[in-house]
Amino acid sequence: MANPLYDGLFGIHAGKTTPFLHIPDGRTITHQEFLSKAAQLATVMVQLGLTPGDRVAAQIEKSPEALMLYAACAQAGLIFLPLNTAYTADELSYFIENSGAVLIVCDGKNQDRLAPLARGLGAQIETLNADGGGSLLDKAKTAPNSFDTVARSGEDLAAFLYTSGTTGRSKGAMLTQNNLLSNAKTLVTEWRFTEKDVLLHALPIFHTHGLFVATNIALAAGSSMIFLPKFDLDQVITQLPKATSMMGVPTFYTRLIGDDRFTKGLAQHMRLFVSGSAPLLAETHVQFEARTGHRILERYGMTETNMNTSNPYDGERRPGTVGFPLPGVELKITHPDTGDTLPAGEIGQIEVRGPNVFKGYWQMPEKTAAELREDGFFITGDLGKIDEDGYVHIVGRNKDLIISGGYNIYPKEIELVLDEQPGVLESAVIGVPHPDFGETVVGIIVPEKGATPDAGAMMEATGEALARFKHPRKIVVLDELPRNTMGKVQKNVLREQYKGLFVS
Repeated sequence: MANPLYDGLFGIHAGKTTPFLHIPDGRTITHQEFLSKAAQLATVMVQLGLTPGDRVAAQIEKSPEALMLYAACAQAGLIFLPLNTAYTADELSYFIENSGAVLIVCDGKNQDRLAPLARGLGAQIETLNADGGGSLLDKAKTAPNSFDTVARSGEDLAAFLYTSGTTGRSKGAMLTQNNLLSNAKTLVTEWRFTEKDVLLHALPIFHTHGLFVATNIALAAGSSMIFLPKFDLDQVITQLPKATSMMGVPTFYTRLIGDDRFTKGLAQHMRLFVSGSAPLLAETHVQFEARTGHRILERYGMTETNMNTSNPYDGERRPGTVGFPLPGVELKITHPDTGDTLPAGEIGQIEVRGPNVFKGYWQMPEKTAAELREDGFFITGDLGKIDEDGYVHIVGRNKDLIISGGYNIYPKEIELVLDEQPGVLESAVIGVPHPDFGETVVGIIVPEKGATPDAGAMMEATGEALARFKHPRKIVVLDELPRNTMGKVQKNVLREQYKGLFVS
């Protein structure tokens, strides 16, 4: 039996001495060097007593060695659990205990803080630092640089990713080898990646975007990556002339547009810019195309499914949409109460089915049954519609739906009106408790630099564009919206902050 994930992403590069990772300090790591060091890490983990199916929890800074740990887990049949570097010890306690991780890999500076946690949960702890040092790498230095790949099936688990947990406890999404490999191969084809591509990689690798989309695509296509530790505007502008493609979150693109060094000449050789993890403002699309001549390709995915849809590589990349379902992915809009499929143009919950859809939530059978139907369709929790041309529109999360006086209100509809108003950079619309209506609408706006938007004019504009029950009862001005590490607006934080506006 083979190991589909390792064979399909890593093993195909055995013996290749072509560059895989370009590091900002000038170093280059070839495919073969990468695989040799990953094999050493796999050997060490087996020597530590880990067996196929064991979980490896990694809270480590982005580095070539961190990526090697992912490859090592695939080769040894271990389940990789990357964790956000911002998580506290209390948050980590839940993830590690819930997953049953037998090995914790952390940065050396956090070892003393996490050692009691590891002891209490019966897990081993090793270190891996951003500079390539640490106990795990020290042990690997004397290990053989080859490893007999452990046989696994495509339905065996390859990774856990925990959801952000904005409502209740985070859920551990179980991702199989087939989930990851099938999605990578589809995206290579859809986005035309080849071994000639050089991907500018400035995303974190504890998240599906940076690890299972960007990295897996580069591996599956045999591309190389300029591997930046994080998004640094100066470094991105310096490295961009050496790249052919880039994946980012909306913040990457707004920061580039805001810098005069980012010119059409700097971007003219680029083949593709991709954006995801949070909605891209229509204005950003317009400004980016005006500056560079490139249209950003926006797509839609999530922790449980990797990528579901994409705007076309060839054809119209339509701002405000996430394109069409990927080949092999079925997508439908259903009524939240009945599950019936809704016609084009109507808003409902988005459901998807395909080889990319996860296996379920770890040790949460009731949650799995509630969100993953018996016929394989996953209820994403996102609200959307399909327009007359087949483009998918995301209008918000189900939990962001506002029900005021018995009427359903979709925040996106109001945000589009607010975003168009003079002096408004972006907006977020939330529902807050109201004594008469149950909930009512609050519009939160961020002004453009140096602008002072007129709240009265905004109220008037929504009055002209929208039915009365959708009108915001209050406009709040903030310097910036709260966001998570991937750039998504944290509406749960805003709801908590403003829940007392109309009730005591």
